[in-house]
Amino acid sequence: MIYFDLDYKISPPSPSFSYSISSNFLTSDIFLIKCVDCFHFRLKDCFCEGKMGDRLRSTSMEDLPVHLILEILMSGRLAVIDLISLELTSRTFRGTHGLFPKKFKSLVDYAAFQLCGLSSIYASLHCNAQEELLKRCNGNWKRLLRFLMAVEQSSDMVETSAGNMQIRSGRYHTLLINDSAAYSCGSSLCGVLGHGPETTQCVEFTRINFPVPVQVARVSASHNHAAFVTGSGQVFTCGDNSSYCCGHSDTGRPIFRPRMVEALKNIPVKQVAAGLSFTMFLTRKGHVFTCGTNGHGQLGLGDTSDRPTPTCIELLASVGSVVQIAAGPSYALAVSDDGTLYSFGSGTNFCLGHGEQQNELQPRAIQSFKRKGINVARVSAGDEHVVALDSTGYVYTWGKGYCGALGHGDEIDKTTPSHLTSLKSQLAVQVCASKRKTFVLVDDGSVYGFGWMGFGSLGFLDRGSSDKVLKPRILESLRSHHISQISTGLYHTVVVTNCGRVFGFGDNERAQLGHDTVRGCLEPTEMFMEKA
Repeated sequence: MIYFDLDYKISPPSPSFSYSISSNFLTSDIFLIKCVDCFHFRLKDCFCEGKMGDRLRSTSMEDLPVHLILEILMSGRLAVIDLISLELTSRTFRGTHGLFPKKFKSLVDYAAFQLCGLSSIYASLHCNAQEELLKRCNGNWKRLLRFLMAVEQSSDMVETSAGNMQIRSGRYHTLLINDSAAYSCGSSLCGVLGHGPETTQCVEFTRINFPVPVQVARVSASHNHAAFVTGSGQVFTCGDNSSYCCGHSDTGRPIFRPRMVEALKNIPVKQVAAGLSFTMFLTRKGHVFTCGTNGHGQLGLGDTSDRPTPTCIELLASVGSVVQIAAGPSYALAVSDDGTLYSFGSGTNFCLGHGEQQNELQPRAIQSFKRKGINVARVSAGDEHVVALDSTGYVYTWGKGYCGALGHGDEIDKTTPSHLTSLKSQLAVQVCASKRKTFVLVDDGSVYGFGWMGFGSLGFLDRGSSDKVLKPRILESLRSHHISQISTGLYHTVVVTNCGRVFGFGDNERAQLGHDTVRGCLEPTEMFMEKA
């Protein structure tokens, strides 16, 4: 029986990937070579037949069995751009071969369809919603696949030509993951940068040293504490622990270097979200743990008692698997795998989305989404408002409307989620909220912003007579870049491009933009990591 597995994943900086095909008598490594200049593909096979010796030969794509080509395409290990390149450069991938329904234009189109079906976001949609999403993607399965992948990466690591990266901005600092290493810059108040008590500020991205060798996979930045998740699911925290939000019950003092959260040592975690004085942990099983201050019920445990170590929210565990979490100053949000959005904690400014300002001590589903049959895919918690993205690329906002942070053309508060109709023609892949401002990243790599323009952190150069943008407006200053991820803090904003470059704009008083020569940047300015 012939079997194969992917030995090497194709990525923009690398020219090839390979499969191993083995049987009792024949072993063959098939290399699909991508020209880094023209992006065309060709095959090179290296065969070894027992004692008959080695021979190296080049062959055409057509020499491979079609079923094997389909398996390669549907492995889930190719980027959408690679699928497109294959379709454009080889008649094999443009053909139909009679292996799938005629409604699909090519092998690549059919493979993209199959891969979309593996996405939890797409699978959770009803048939009508799936059809609407495909229509919004102009009937293009490759674009739909790119949309799904971008949404999944928006709260995760993003794939760039320089490797996998994640960017997160805190109050006066910025955290970055690049090539499984964590970096920080800005103010190290209470040790939030993780470089030790002797460090008060870093003027460039400086690598964080952990007590043991780790590969950092996720990060979350807040006001005065930070949390990191490793590839093995372990959690490390640093910063202000006076409220025990770092998950260490044996000390109320600041933690100046990353320290493992012992209470979660045997519970693999995949995501973290740091609030003002509390922290959320999402496990690989889809359960949510919380610790820290609980005066408003933001821990979701049914009371207002603080927790010095992570404690599981049993109510969420009983309703299904959670796929994403977000933490505001004193409230929390959780998205389940069926698209239900739960909120709990402080009801101030209507951030919980229930039409009232009372606190919720336990997770409560936002009914306006459920009544309309809307599946929420991702959510971002701002200081005074919330922005959500549904599974078909539409955007919703609610909470305090001051300075146009909700994007509806006014400054009126919204007590429940309200569809941002001015962006209905766009396919949004990430939403990001902070202090009185909001950003929306769409699938072509453009960024829209609205809200308060203070310190230049909204990214618009022509402030004019107003310091607010009431409706979504595209950031012309980023037009020359394809943005893959965005994060905004109190007065500064940072982005990662698909080429792996990092840019920041806004306040730089405490070097949160990674520079020590300017106090602020109205235009996006590139940020660099320290040289080894």
